[in-house]
Amino acid sequence: MPLTNISNEDFNKLVKFIHTQYGIDLSQKRQLVTSRLSSLLSQKGYTDFGPFVSELLRKQDPADLELVLNRLTTNYTFFMREQEHFDFFQNVILPDLVKRHQKDKVLAIWSAGCSSGEEPYNISIYIKEFLGAQASQWDTRVLATDISQKALASAKRGVYDLPDTLPPVWRKKYFRPVAGSKQFMVAPIIRDNVIFQTFNLMDPIRFRLKFDVIFCRNVMIYFDQPTKDALMRRFYDALVPGGYFMISHSENLSKNSPFTTVAPSTFQKQR
Repeated sequence: MPLTNISNEDFNKLVKFIHTQYGIDLSQKRQLVTSRLSSLLSQKGYTDFGPFVSELLRKQDPADLELVLNRLTTNYTFFMREQEHFDFFQNVILPDLVKRHQKDKVLAIWSAGCSSGEEPYNISIYIKEFLGAQASQWDTRVLATDISQKALASAKRGVYDLPDTLPPVWRKKYFRPVAGSKQFMVAPIIRDNVIFQTFNLMDPIRFRLKFDVIFCRNVMIYFDQPTKDALMRRFYDALVPGGYFMISHSENLSKNSPFTTVAPSTFQKQR
């Protein structure tokens, strides 16, 4: 029988811990917490939330914490998601960046909260298509980060069911059929262009380079407004002047955002 009750004390302790460590706001998600964690408790032999929460917070075992996070969040994404962003990336951002970087031929792009990897691979395909024969002269490696080891393991495998929205020519050019299935594996030319790394967005952003573009789509939906505002400021500081920032169409920035809006859900840091 699934567990349906969690005491106010245990709920508040768990909510506070998850918010402090990962920025995720579960304060209004009591039913979600109990429904998604009850089967996990049963699997681990618990009959009550109290001992489970106490042990989780005491040990803070990374594997157990990841199990909890994977239950409480949704690693759902797909190729060509919110294609308007990719159209703007292809038609406006890439021409601007290629013009800016003619000398060093380095693009710095970050897929923050990359989940199972479709987004950074999709970005890489657009870059390869845009640069064409010149692609080999450029360093266009995309940094792709997520807090979930499970999601990153799936992303590194690079095996997917491909949607009909993916252009057929790309399917032939950038993917390889997986024998004995209907799935496809990302071709090395695209796989090798993505660097996957574990990263908690609540941590300071201290990467070697400032970024030309940051994609952070369908990630901040889990955060409360103060957490979003603080993260937005860190993203702003992590961009080069004139750099671009993309969020999903279901998200928004606060009115005091330092960014300039250049397209729906697409923003730019002042040059």
